[in-house]
Amino acid sequence: MIESDTPSWIENTTNSVKTYFRGVRTEWGKISWPERRQVVAETVFVIAIVFVFTVAVYLMDIIFKGILGLIK
Repeated sequence: MIESDTPSWIENTTNSVKTYFRGVRTEWGKISWPERRQVVAETVFVIAIVFVFTVAVYLMDIIFKGILGLIK
């Protein structure tokens, strides 16, 4: 039996890492990326929704402060 210079656990780990990255490369090729126009439209939509909710929460904060100010 011929002994190699590197321990078997290093070879096993190296082979596992190589196998993992080969799989990643294979799966990466299967990805269908959205078109630029779709990404821009969805980004604008998300920003608009966040803005609307931010304004709504701010207005509710003002209303509740006013109501609680009347209670004191």
